[in-house]
Amino acid sequence: MSAQADHLPARLWWLLGALTLAWGFNWTAMKLALAEVPPWTFRSLCLGLGSAVLFLVLRLGGQRIPWPRGQWRRLWVLALLNITAWNILVAFGLTMIASGRASILGYTMPVLAVPLSVWLLGERLTAPKALGLALGIAGLALLLGEAYKAIGVAPLGSLLVLGAAASWALGAVLQKKYPVAMAPGPYTAWMLLLGGLPIFAGALLLEHPGTLAHIGGRAVFGTAYNVLIAFAFANWAWIKLATSVSVTVFSLSILIIPVVAVLSGMIFLGERPGAAEVAALALVLASLATVLVPSRGGAK
Repeated sequence: MSAQADHLPARLWWLLGALTLAWGFNWTAMKLALAEVPPWTFRSLCLGLGSAVLFLVLRLGGQRIPWPRGQWRRLWVLALLNITAWNILVAFGLTMIASGRASILGYTMPVLAVPLSVWLLGERLTAPKALGLALGIAGLALLLGEAYKAIGVAPLGSLLVLGAAASWALGAVLQKKYPVAMAPGPYTAWMLLLGGLPIFAGALLLEHPGTLAHIGGRAVFGTAYNVLIAFAFANWAWIKLATSVSVTVFSLSILIIPVVAVLSGMIFLGERPGAAEVAALALVLASLATVLVPSRGGAK
């Protein structure tokens, strides 16, 4: 579609805003939940209940839920990259490093996704997009520089989250190269369910369900937020955006999410950002402007 050419259409700004808040605050919610709920069990609850809620909402709304006949292999590959790998790697990484820092590492995704989209999809890296990518990378580099000592203290946690970012980047590009013939709602529900199956198996084999008997209110809130907001809604919003615009535009648009995550960690977890975070916010907002404002003669 023409809107994929150079910017995020105004009709999708509300969706980006909702997704930014949903996923930005979710890093704090995950930190609260993972303090008491083991990672495999936590992700099983998120994916199992999240997909169930989405299937139910679609059914109650009268929307047809197609059986993915002839698309199983494609759905499995996309689910493993976008859902399984991302969710379990982030869950374990987040038990080792601060939520704000984890979100920054996770959203290095565009650094890989944009070159991959140019290579595999033939997307054009226009001057505004190149400027946006440079500004976004500069913002992340500031935060990563500040986090260098933290990365050294918990290298495994940082590597796990970086691995999640790489998996998401490849999954986002392949999602555009090999699209699934479904509306965003059913597609999201199937992705969550299929991507959750390996994690359900891991929870059954590696963790004891009895650990849920004594969790407190903060962990219950964090888990409920994930199920209802971060999974059932935000994953639908992500797929809606990712299938409506180019990988480059989508990747640059979501760079605002780790800024919200850092602020959320500061407010609710006592994590203290400094001058680097403020400068990074300015750079990321400038990066975002390059894909919100159409270039001269661009699609409206």
